[in-house]
Amino acid sequence: MNSRTLTRIIALTLFAALALPVQVAGQEKANPDHHQYHHYQLIDPGTLGGPNSYISSSPAEIMINPRGAFEFYADTTVPDPFAPNCFNPDCLVSHAVVWQGGVLTDLGGLNAGYSSFASAINARGEVVGAAENGQIDPLTAYPEGIAVLWKNGIINLGTLGGNQSVANGINDRGQVAGAALNAVPDPFANSPLPFTNCGTFAQCFLFVPAATESHAFRWTEAGGMQDLGALGGPDSSASFVNQRGQIAGEFFTSFTPNSSTGVPTQDPFFWENGKMVDIGTLGGTVGSPGWMNNRGQVVGSSNLAGDQTFHAFLWDHHNSPRLMDLGTVGGSYSYANSINDAGEIVGVATTPTDAEWHPFLWKNGVMADLGAFAGETCSGGNSINSRGQVVGFGSADCNNEDHAFLSENGGPLIDLQTLVPPGSGVTLINALFINDQGEIAARGVLSNGDQHAVVLIPCDENHPDVEGCNYDLIDAATATARVSPAPTMQRPAALTPRTRMPGVLNRFRGVQRTTGLRMAVPDAKQTLPVNAATDYLEADNELPLGHGSHGYCLVGSSGLTGGCVGFRYANTCPGAKLSAACPRGLKAKTPGYFQCSFIQKDFVDLGRPCAF
Repeated sequence: MNSRTLTRIIALTLFAALALPVQVAGQEKANPDHHQYHHYQLIDPGTLGGPNSYISSSPAEIMINPRGAFEFYADTTVPDPFAPNCFNPDCLVSHAVVWQGGVLTDLGGLNAGYSSFASAINARGEVVGAAENGQIDPLTAYPEGIAVLWKNGIINLGTLGGNQSVANGINDRGQVAGAALNAVPDPFANSPLPFTNCGTFAQCFLFVPAATESHAFRWTEAGGMQDLGALGGPDSSASFVNQRGQIAGEFFTSFTPNSSTGVPTQDPFFWENGKMVDIGTLGGTVGSPGWMNNRGQVVGSSNLAGDQTFHAFLWDHHNSPRLMDLGTVGGSYSYANSINDAGEIVGVATTPTDAEWHPFLWKNGVMADLGAFAGETCSGGNSINSRGQVVGFGSADCNNEDHAFLSENGGPLIDLQTLVPPGSGVTLINALFINDQGEIAARGVLSNGDQHAVVLIPCDENHPDVEGCNYDLIDAATATARVSPAPTMQRPAALTPRTRMPGVLNRFRGVQRTTGLRMAVPDAKQTLPVNAATDYLEADNELPLGHGSHGYCLVGSSGLTGGCVGFRYANTCPGAKLSAACPRGLKAKTPGYFQCSFIQKDFVDLGRPCAF
């Protein structure tokens, strides 16, 4: 089912078209101090025999619980039975897994031989997500996925009368939030969301096409699945549930489409004690939540009037006014990805002239620019814990993830690669989540281009006797002076999980936003996978937007991958399909790429078209 890791704009909403060359002499806006940093032990839990493992979103729900249990999903060696409509771009069956204390547990699925993925884990080790049931949705001819809870086995949470559902979050009381289809035809089922690259409402929030309405749900063991409604519109989705049982998500406000977008206005919502409240927007027609803390404060992004820019927002039902525009760090755009229970917020914003994207920390009414590594144009903050520790990513070209970073208490960005032991074989490219114990969920790339979900354990007083840990401290001056080289080889983005959108790197829990998308041949020496191409064209080759069923063969580290990729809708990359026109291992005739979003670059052979 085409990449479940939706990167909901968020971490990388960053408009590639706005990313101009950086003129950075060193780390900006961050003042050296006398702070010291702990080393980390990098744990690669591995896979279930296949090449890749995935983190479901970025930012995401709780990915590592207080007991150190880490949820993700991993490839098996079993070919996907639904190819070419594959669950993952590499067309292998994957299963939700949990790693804890050196043990990797396969959570399995609803039926043997089909895929599943994990979205969130609570303190009791209960995990939610979705699993294929082995059936084909008769309304869309797409594999059916059903919301599930792993609690002493797997529990099918059902639907609201339709054929698809997904569970996004779970609190420590076992209350689950998500989205499910009902049986009512949706007039906007084939209408892509504006300013995104993920497709329709159902494709963005349930990760599948749909013919019927999507509604947010709340599930409890006593009451089963409860339809939360949609406040007058056809569609809604619940993204977050906190420890109080409060829920946040997004919904269409009416059945009336905007003339400029073709779909109704999309607002974030807050739900409590049976009542759904419209959070509203900052004047535009699109808003999405990025996170909700245990005080019920919601952060995210909203378009301003005219839909030309978007800003981070904070919504607090105890404040007046409830909705606050957090502004930017001098540019036109910002997005909030995470808020801790102290009300500290992190995200990403553009600098003056919109030349760069930087992570920000908003605290006590002030948005501070956390800066960037030298030479990196696009960086973003993904997650903040109760200690004020922030994690995120940096990118030199706004297309590839290059570095995972840590910032403590508003201090400078520290390259996490420099805090882990050398020789791990994993290059850290994005830190997606940090829990209150300082444990970090990250994405790493191996030397052969495979991507793995990894966990970083701090070598501190709360984690004594961790095998391989270096308990010496590093001072700030030494740490900021060390920046690891960017990975020299990465698998094409089409072979990595998408952001679980709506969000930037996704789940944006939000929606991947795009402006103009230019698809030109990159510098083969810098960006094409090793040995992927035979000839390089000096002139740009552009792939037109919205070209219907026409696609191109995907290119990987050893030539063609066997997959075909193309746009199903304008600005939408639906993933790869296996194609006989793209024999695995052949050299590319005309290497190039097209750009779907900030982080989604598909390397293709422009000389070898295929039917998509």
